[in-house]
Amino acid sequence: MSATAAVLRDLHHGRTPGDPLVLPGPWDAASARVFADAGFPALATPSAGIAACLGHADGWTPADEMFAAVARITRTVDIPVTADVEAGYGLGAAELVERLLAAGAAGCNLEDTDHATGALRDPEEQAEWLARVRAAAGDDLVINARIDTYQHDVPDGGTAAGHDGAGGDPAAQKADAVRRGRLYAGAGADCVYPITAPPSLLGELAAAVGLPVNALALPDGPSPRALGTLGATRVTFGPGLQRRAMAAVREMAEDLRAEG
Repeated sequence: MSATAAVLRDLHHGRTPGDPLVLPGPWDAASARVFADAGFPALATPSAGIAACLGHADGWTPADEMFAAVARITRTVDIPVTADVEAGYGLGAAELVERLLAAGAAGCNLEDTDHATGALRDPEEQAEWLARVRAAAGDDLVINARIDTYQHDVPDGGTAAGHDGAGGDPAAQKADAVRRGRLYAGAGADCVYPITAPPSLLGELAAAVGLPVNALALPDGPSPRALGTLGATRVTFGPGLQRRAMAAVREMAEDLRAEG
């Protein structure tokens, strides 16, 4: 097991309610250094934040550019970095793991939305793929399996596979999230990430799945500490911090323009 993966994995365990693992999302080497210097024990790159910095729309960053960006971040800091590599860019499990490790990543986010169709993958197929990633990685990567149920429609009594849009029956969404989480846990995931799940359900989802749960902190939502109290073991920010930084740059530009 790589030292950084071991450190990152250990950070998920033994935490108390209200003390989640808070992982800021650096979008480049400079922001990574700022977060590391502030004392955070690990970082989690946001695919959307990196895409914006590279001039791409979210979901459209070429794999080579994403891995190069991750590598620039990991070589700048001496703490573990987990990388959001979306749905894996169509790479086979062995190649994906090889490229993550070559980029210096200690972990990865892998989501279950099929980018070719915009719909959720069949959960059993996704679990089989995650199992291949785990087999290729051994203990050298912390796998955070993102569950996109709450990004899609789930019909009453059905599963989210093949559905797109937003919304759906809340009970069916919860059941689908638990089913996916259990399958992904069985495939070897270290953590599950039911992105945009209602914060009030975090504790139930964690108990039902049996793994640490990653929650997304939103500007108008509960604080990271509150998310921890609600049941999250780990809190990330998606592109939120990069967007806050760009808002500050925009304000600076407006002030300069006014002064000129």
